[in-house]
Amino acid sequence: MSAEGFDPVEFLEQAVPVASNDGVEEMRDLLVETLEDHGVEATVDDAGNTLASKGASDPKRHLVLNTHIDTVSPHVPYERESGVIHGRGSCDAKGPLAALLAAFFAADPGRSTRITLAVTPDEEVLSTGAAALDLDGDLYIVGEPTNLDVCTAAKGRFEGTVTLRGVAAHAAEPDSGVNAIDALAPVLDAIRSFDDGRDEHPDLGGATLTPTMVDGGANTNQVPAECRLVVDRRSVPPETAGGFRSALESALEASVPEDVEVDFELTERPTPFLEAFATDPDHELVTTVADASRNAGGHGEIRPFTAATEASYFSPAPVVVFGPGVLADEDGAVAHAEREYVETAAVRKAATALTDAVTTLAH
Repeated sequence: MSAEGFDPVEFLEQAVPVASNDGVEEMRDLLVETLEDHGVEATVDDAGNTLASKGASDPKRHLVLNTHIDTVSPHVPYERESGVIHGRGSCDAKGPLAALLAAFFAADPGRSTRITLAVTPDEEVLSTGAAALDLDGDLYIVGEPTNLDVCTAAKGRFEGTVTLRGVAAHAAEPDSGVNAIDALAPVLDAIRSFDDGRDEHPDLGGATLTPTMVDGGANTNQVPAECRLVVDRRSVPPETAGGFRSALESALEASVPEDVEVDFELTERPTPFLEAFATDPDHELVTTVADASRNAGGHGEIRPFTAATEASYFSPAPVVVFGPGVLADEDGAVAHAEREYVETAAVRKAATALTDAVTTLAH
């Protein structure tokens, strides 16, 4: 298994034209074909994850390289100009995938080390692939656009609905009913003050709780009996989804009038929410990848990641997020935007950095 003949930019030029927003089958076929062309046996599990490994079968250290092949809609066509590749997935996350492949092909793990490449199919929606992984890794590197910085932490994301129930009545006699929409006022006050007095995370800062959607009422001349408010939670460690739900429901119950019924439920989904994670910035994994990034020409800054990521599923094992490209630049959004792009020099630097880091970690 060698890296001979693999060029991460050439792979990216093949990968970006392949639409993977409405299905990943064609992109997964390209990935499997690329692995097999380089002498690596690849498997696709029942959840659609592409898996390949090399090294010890009973390792003392298991290093996992992870990213995803799905992209958001709509598909943005591939374009190439000098030093830049444009198109959907160029930075999120086929650019990071190309760099991870370069490192995986070049890796020659020691007798007590195993390296696994795990590429998931559903990161942008429900993370069904990552949720099904059972890798028992000791160290994880997750490919995302970080501008060659090493990201050691990220906020989690939860979502749920507050439901307020009153009593319907004729709007001409409002006092004969209980107005569920009126009860939004103390609920919004409780949401605004929910994190008062809570300690901020040293790397991620404070958690946020944001009302995002509201609906209620059935008729314009009727006191509304029900109102629903959707909230978005960006959590910090050690908060869990269950702990957040309980704490918010208690705060809401204490805030509304006694004649209003209130409850809060997390949005149903088939996979766990992406919870917050944090890796010690002084851990060997972090310092090794940061040094390799700087040696390859990147800044190698150690910082949080600003978006939720499947790295959440691998914590509390040490995990970092790293890759070429940016979520946004001085002109606005890049990832998930119509102008998505990645610089080819950044892809090559990421490939060099990851190759060096994996060589060091997999000794």
